[in-house]
Amino acid sequence: MFRQFARSLTLGLVMAATATAVMAEDAVKTLNFGIISTESSQNLKQDWQPVLDDMSKKLGIKITAFFAPDYAGVIEGMRFNKVQFAWVGNKSAIEAVDRANSEVFAQIVNADNTLGYYSMISVHKDSPYQTVEDVLKNAKNLNFGIGDPNSTSGFLVPSYYVFAQNNVNPKTAFKTVRGANHETNILAVANKQVDAAVHSSDVLDRVKARQPETASQLRQVWKSPLIASDPLVWRKDLPADVKTKIKDFFISYGKTGPDVAREKAQLNKLTLSGFQDSTNAQLKPIRQLELFKEKVKIEADVALNADEKKIKLDDINRKLNDIAKS
Repeated sequence: MFRQFARSLTLGLVMAATATAVMAEDAVKTLNFGIISTESSQNLKQDWQPVLDDMSKKLGIKITAFFAPDYAGVIEGMRFNKVQFAWVGNKSAIEAVDRANSEVFAQIVNADNTLGYYSMISVHKDSPYQTVEDVLKNAKNLNFGIGDPNSTSGFLVPSYYVFAQNNVNPKTAFKTVRGANHETNILAVANKQVDAAVHSSDVLDRVKARQPETASQLRQVWKSPLIASDPLVWRKDLPADVKTKIKDFFISYGKTGPDVAREKAQLNKLTLSGFQDSTNAQLKPIRQLELFKEKVKIEADVALNADEKKIKLDDINRKLNDIAKS
């Protein structure tokens, strides 16, 4: 009798697990794909929608684009499960991983098959300033455009390489500082609404393709070291079978199947050649960069006494060691 009970219990558990898996699959009828606001939502929707339509057909799940006025909106959307997967920057991905139960599963590949892009600072082509040093020397007379606080290339990278390493606080150094997305900053420089502004190289490439005359008004005075290409992230609690379908779609898009030529054309509008597998490991250099930026800030803080400074620096060094070992 005990064996019969055990067999019945085992069978019941198996059936329950199967039913749960089926329900999980059946429950996923729609998914929201978050798109960070690197430029206007109109341009982003125009370029991404054909890819999302193809994904809907391939997965048999309605995929809806989710836009927010800033990067934080997409991260919060993932945190509260209003967004299930997204295209984000590396810094935004860290926020999603740490605060929104998410993980990296893929990475974009540029149209030239490279795996990175750059942060840039541009001035108008008629500007008297030839270098970033010129911009910093004359900051008190200049209006400056910076990126979203959760942007890797628009905020974190220039904050470290341009400002922290030169002991400059942009909030107080410039006449005015305005925050905006990459496209808006590019247009602001072109229209002489600001004297200099931060933007990414990939968005500049897209502006060159759509508005070559506008892009021709800019001249770059600074370019960062190479930044790893943007990741794609998903919520960890997505059903495993749905994760597999999503990942297979991205990795194979524009590479195999009868619609390769059309898919490549869609990717070209995004200045991409495709997507490749990735993990949270690609975020390690950005985590280190955030800590290095904080370290430089603390070292330069004359208001901190020696003991307080040592405690804070020891904590940062411990975190850097933990990242290096992970």
